[in-house]
Amino acid sequence: MSNTTASPLVGGDIRRLSRRTLLGTGLAVLGAPWLQTLAADRPRRVVVWSEGTAQQDKVYPDDINHAIADALRKQLPGWTVETAGINDSEQGCSEDSLNRCDVLIWWGHKRHDNVKDEYVDRIERRVKQEGMGFIAVHSSHFAKPNKRLMGTRCSWGAYKTDGCQLKVRVNAPDHPITKGVGDFTLPQIERYSEPYRVPEPEAVPFAGTYVYPDGKEEPTRVGFCWTIGKGRMFYFAPGHETYPNLYRPEVQRLFANAVEWAAGRS
Repeated sequence: MSNTTASPLVGGDIRRLSRRTLLGTGLAVLGAPWLQTLAADRPRRVVVWSEGTAQQDKVYPDDINHAIADALRKQLPGWTVETAGINDSEQGCSEDSLNRCDVLIWWGHKRHDNVKDEYVDRIERRVKQEGMGFIAVHSSHFAKPNKRLMGTRCSWGAYKTDGCQLKVRVNAPDHPITKGVGDFTLPQIERYSEPYRVPEPEAVPFAGTYVYPDGKEEPTRVGFCWTIGKGRMFYFAPGHETYPNLYRPEVQRLFANAVEWAAGRS
């Protein structure tokens, strides 16, 4: 019987190994070009996270993360699309999962404070130091990872669930996130009024106009882009759990575009 310790690559899928695992086995000494080829062969992976509170409104019976993930699977061939949530092991933010994640999409609403700081630390490290993309949706402007990455309170001027209309306008037609998306209208939405207290975005791919039930109009920004350290970040303001806006084809297309854009630096 041999006393040699078996390599973790034997009988395993080499594409699933994280960079940390590779460094631990000493494989980095084989040279950067070999590692770059390995990374290029690994399927890109996006994880859609949710706190699990949207199901009670029945608009998203399988939760918002599943609605987004189902659309991404159709829009992003060749990607691995997975879901995670606050009730999973390590609240869906394990080291292994995040290390293999190219883009993390986050939806939260009522349980922001329940997310443990140690997991927020992991997300911050992956974005700032290692280039993971991060996409925040709607009420996730108050999520701990979003506030950590922005470095501000991330508050809006006012909030109103009055079922007003939102006319979405392509504000940056040459931006990758707007590719294949024209102007569109969301018939009902929870209104977030300016100002949005965050660092100045490097791009605003989508802007728009709220149309109140009484006909009054209010301009707003809808989509925001930043570079945070080595990573890219996108925030999309629509996405309330009582309105089916995440099923709209224009919204699904822009989310797929945002995933590919956010993964560009990882």
